[in-house]
Amino acid sequence: MLEKFRIKDEDTVLVKHGFLQTTVASIFNKLGVNPEDSESGSEVLVEADLRGVDSHGVSNQLRSYVKGYQEGRINPTPNWRIIRESPSTATIDCDGGLGIILTPKAMDLAIQKAKITGVGMVTMRNSRHLGMAAYHAMRALKYDFIGLCMSATGTPLVLPTYGQEAMLGTNPISIAIPAGKEHPFVLDMATSSIAANKIQLAKRLGIELSGGWIAEPNGNPIMDKIPAQEIGTGPGGTGYPPVLLPLGSSREMGSHKGYGLGCMVEILCGILSGGGFSLLGDRDHYKHMVAAYDIEAFSPLQEFKETMDEFLHSLKSSKPAEGQTRVMVPGQPEFEEKTERLSKGIPLHIEVITWFRKTCSELEVECLF
Repeated sequence: MLEKFRIKDEDTVLVKHGFLQTTVASIFNKLGVNPEDSESGSEVLVEADLRGVDSHGVSNQLRSYVKGYQEGRINPTPNWRIIRESPSTATIDCDGGLGIILTPKAMDLAIQKAKITGVGMVTMRNSRHLGMAAYHAMRALKYDFIGLCMSATGTPLVLPTYGQEAMLGTNPISIAIPAGKEHPFVLDMATSSIAANKIQLAKRLGIELSGGWIAEPNGNPIMDKIPAQEIGTGPGGTGYPPVLLPLGSSREMGSHKGYGLGCMVEILCGILSGGGFSLLGDRDHYKHMVAAYDIEAFSPLQEFKETMDEFLHSLKSSKPAEGQTRVMVPGQPEFEEKTERLSKGIPLHIEVITWFRKTCSELEVECLF
């Protein structure tokens, strides 16, 4: 997490993850989700908070899910089904179910297929938001498998390189790879220059957005800092539309790479599943893809993990740049953040606490913090 997105001490309330997860599960259950799925969904959200991925934890996402259930845009009891299948692949129609609940089921299916064929891949259409993509990729780690997760998000927010109209979602990609003594390699990234949810975080915290994150209405990258409150979405937004730049920001800085990756996600999640692409659906129609790779199908597991340890150690022990204290690898900051938050509690903004207590009161659910 960038330091700028950390909550000020005076605005922080620390909440134990168990209390938070139980309260979130109770909210889901009150909205018509069965107890098992409520527990599953709450685990996905709270794991994001534990890992410091606040943009995809309870602060932003839960209120969106509550509103989606209440307005009928998310199906609390989806009749999800496999509509196409082979020994190593499947496509699931999610019947409007929430992705944070259904994607773990899809990954479990991919894992079972990988146990038989070496590789399992499942595409999902007609879903809703899946939360932190890394959660689903990491689900494969307990089997010493490599996990992959992608999501073609439902709302076009990202410009193509040289474009003026938003044509793509933020389209995240995550991969989780086991190691031996080292912690797993876990990459989780949007293919846009910033995750859209971080704009809401920035507004809550009253901070500026960095240059290279959003565009002017004419499509030109804004390369100077800009106050988050000038972005015209949500409470207080007054100025620029929330149009995001692809990863790389400008052509000179490599935005064609982020643009290309975003297109790849649209194809593998949306077009391959038969769910189309972002512009063809409504804003709630998400498409996902998960895959699991049995390392033993490619090379001896122990040898692989030992080499991963050497690789990760070589990166972390390399010489840091002037002014920096160390070199880290993907997944390391989140691993360290989780250790601290398990001990001290999850920091929530006082505005989020107020929302929780108000929502729990309205739903007649006990708020445990």
